[in-house]
Amino acid sequence: MKLGFIGCGNMGTAMVKGVLDSGKCTKEEIMISTKSEKSLEDKKNALGVQATTDNAKVATFADVLFLAVKPQFYAEVIAQIRDVVSEEKIVISIAPGKTLEWLGEQFGKELKIIRTMPNTPAMVKEGMMGMCVNSLVTEDDISLVRDICSGFSRTEVIAEHLMDVVTAVSGSSPAYVFMFIEAMADAAVAGGMPRKQAYTFAAQAVLGSAKMVLETGMHPGELKDMVCSPAGTTIQAVRVLEGKGMRSAVFEAMEKCLEISRKM
Repeated sequence: MKLGFIGCGNMGTAMVKGVLDSGKCTKEEIMISTKSEKSLEDKKNALGVQATTDNAKVATFADVLFLAVKPQFYAEVIAQIRDVVSEEKIVISIAPGKTLEWLGEQFGKELKIIRTMPNTPAMVKEGMMGMCVNSLVTEDDISLVRDICSGFSRTEVIAEHLMDVVTAVSGSSPAYVFMFIEAMADAAVAGGMPRKQAYTFAAQAVLGSAKMVLETGMHPGELKDMVCSPAGTTIQAVRVLEGKGMRSAVFEAMEKCLEISRKM
C-alpha cells in the first residue's frame, strides 16, 4: 500500500512519522510533496521518504492520498491533481469546513472521499481524529484508514454534521489545554517552584487526569468529587473557578470556534 501526503507541515509530518514508527508502511511506500525546494530537502532528510514538489506525482503514486494543506489551498491543489486521481484511490481531507459534497464537486467525479479532523497531539502519537465518509467508501476502506491512522491517533467515525463540533472539541482544544497548563505553571512559579518543574507538574496532572477519564469510564464530575475532600483545599479552588466562570468561558470559546468553522 502506498501513501501520499500533499503538504507536509506540522500535521502532515506528525502523520508520516506516526505511520513510519508504527510500521504500517516503509519509507519507500510514502511520498510527500512540499511547496518549495528548501522545505523539500528538509523534509526528505528528516523523514527519509520519497519527496517532490509535484502534487500530481504524489496523487499518481498513492493508493491512499492525504490532502494536508491549509483550507484556502484546497481548490488550487485539487485542480492540479483531479485528472490523475482514479476511482480506486481513497482521498482523505484534513481541512475544517470543506464538506464531502464540496470536495466531490471540486474533483468532478465519483471518488472515495473521507473527511477528517486530526489534532496536534498526533505529534506525540496521542491524537484524536473524527472522520466521516461519502457513500462510495466501504467498511473495509474505513478499517484500512483507521489502521493507518492508529500510529498517531485515535479515530471515531461520526456523522458529517458533527465535524465542526469535532473542530471545537478536539481539533482546536489543545490550545485551550496549553493555556490551562501555562496558567497553572505560572501560579506554581509565583508560589516559588522553578518554571521547568512547574510545567512538568502541571502537564503531568493534565495527562493523568485525562487518562483517568478514558480508562475508568467514570463521569468527570464524579472524578472531580473524589479530589474534593470536605473542608479541604481543592473544593475552595473549585469554588473560585466556578466564581470566575471557567465553565462558561470554555463553553463560549468552543461556541465561537464552532461558529467560525461552520463559515469556512
